[in-house]
Amino acid sequence: MSTTQECTQEQDLPFDVFSRACPSRGTLEHVTGRWGALTLGALYEASFRFNELRRRVDGVSEKMLAQTLHALERDGLVHREAQPTNPPRVDYDLTPLGREVAERLTALIQCLEGRMDEVLAARERYDAQRTPTA
Repeated sequence: MSTTQECTQEQDLPFDVFSRACPSRGTLEHVTGRWGALTLGALYEASFRFNELRRRVDGVSEKMLAQTLHALERDGLVHREAQPTNPPRVDYDLTPLGREVAERLTALIQCLEGRMDEVLAARERYDAQRTPTA
């Protein structure tokens, strides 16, 4: 039995990310992982060359960015275009599907950035309640 068949037998939905065997789970991991989310968010702003993208996604290693881009390209979210120049030039941008996913992800990012004062205050309250008093 294929992974897709196992996934569709568990529910009426064609895909169910909550099912262990469903292939949508891997794509969700690629999109919502730290580097996937930041890469999609950056590419939502503009297309980038590899090193430009690495500078935009501060903290990502060259190896991790390459792995992330390969996974997102395989999932049909990122388009890689190699230019036949010397030195070679490779540009990355979003596919229409990638743009739709990144738009939703960007809304989440903007929500979180806009509410960080509340998040930081909640962290302080939480930490204060759990800090042993002398």
